[in-house]
Amino acid sequence: MTTITFWGTGDSMGVPRVYCDCEVCMEARQGGVNRRFRSLVHLDDPEFGDMLIDCGPDWRGQMEMANRRRIDRILITHAHFDHIGGLAEWADLCRWREMKGQAYAMPEVIDEINSRFPWIHRQIDFIPIPSDGRIRFGGWQVLCWKVNHGKNGYAYAFRFHHETTGRAWAYCSDSIALPEEQLAPLRGLDLLVLGTNFYREPFPLETRSVYDVTEALDVIASCKPRRTIFTHLSHDIDLRRDYGLPERVSFASTGLTVTV
Repeated sequence: MTTITFWGTGDSMGVPRVYCDCEVCMEARQGGVNRRFRSLVHLDDPEFGDMLIDCGPDWRGQMEMANRRRIDRILITHAHFDHIGGLAEWADLCRWREMKGQAYAMPEVIDEINSRFPWIHRQIDFIPIPSDGRIRFGGWQVLCWKVNHGKNGYAYAFRFHHETTGRAWAYCSDSIALPEEQLAPLRGLDLLVLGTNFYREPFPLETRSVYDVTEALDVIASCKPRRTIFTHLSHDIDLRRDYGLPERVSFASTGLTVTV
């Protein structure tokens, strides 16, 4: 059984946005329920220990919030700043603890990280995920596959399937307008964690990079996961509001913990 804790649930700008005085940002600025770090989850499982998915620029604050002093392993979805901006600080942790962290990612993601931080391999071992996208952690078989990230290119999603229990869940934080072959791994899930920036984003599709909630509800209707949690939320989403979401569909909040 894996315990998933949402250390961060925000979009690339986080909430509050420093320039914004909207009602959501003002409530978040006062320490309210809408305060959101950049998206990141912590996994804890008796078979493989613990691991993060992504390491964004709020990583240090998220570690302090969780009262953690060490993380040994991180799985990386893609090399955008809001998902890797904390790697330099993690590398510093590894240096001071005289350890080498383990970071798993697809080869081109590793190449991009190394081009930005050419020194970072001294503290972190970057382990390429094989070309078939398959890797194992404990009893979980993990499939990594490329997903459309709209105007921002592409990202990767992860599907975890336990070989003994048959339980399955997926983390897909940055995607939009997925074709059928990219939707297929999202079917038959016990839990889907899906990124949604806005409730209804009013801009042309070609200018966008992440599903809005209304589009994500169509994905859910098609893929039929048993439970769905929306993350990567912008300041458009107000957790104090009732959006009339279907049963077993909800928004992530900072510190939310679920088990699969």
